[in-house]
Amino acid sequence: MTTHREKKAALRMERLALRDAISPEQRIEKSLAIAEHAGDEIEFDPGTVISGFFPIRSEMDVRPLMARLRARGARLGLPVIVSRQQIVFRELVPDGTLVDTGFGTFGPGPDAEEVDPDIMLVPLSAFDATGHRIGYGAGLYDRAIDQIRKKGLNPRLIGIAFDLQEVAHVPAETHDVSLDAILTESGLRHFR
Repeated sequence: MTTHREKKAALRMERLALRDAISPEQRIEKSLAIAEHAGDEIEFDPGTVISGFFPIRSEMDVRPLMARLRARGARLGLPVIVSRQQIVFRELVPDGTLVDTGFGTFGPGPDAEEVDPDIMLVPLSAFDATGHRIGYGAGLYDRAIDQIRKKGLNPRLIGIAFDLQEVAHVPAETHDVSLDAILTESGLRHFR
């Protein structure tokens, strides 16, 4: 019998292979499309902390969207891996120094302010129509979200993916964190 973990691993490999096959030119166009779709549609008050991420491998590039959100008054944060089990979010400020933060990406250094996001743009490998997601298997975002919630905060979770990363069903487990919305090149869809 196949376990949830094995099913997730198979879906992860399948969807990441499809994502990897997107040409660099298409990836740029689709990344610009999400900024166009959601740059004004994501609701927040000025000063709201929104965490994004710098793309690794074939991920959607949310930097154009982040720039748009900053122009609307958002404070931006980026994830920084502080151990194999933990990420924190540090504020991304204009002209701030970026350092290697692991997994082939960059983020603010240890001198940057740690922030708790009000809205999180969440990378993923697969998602379904109910808001369940499959990450990359390390559980870093699930643990980070849990730590933020233990502080009494409830960040809005917006998954970032390409349309082709949608699957019919994600085998969700009790510890899995569901998304509030998904943002793809087709637009922003809310789950709750």
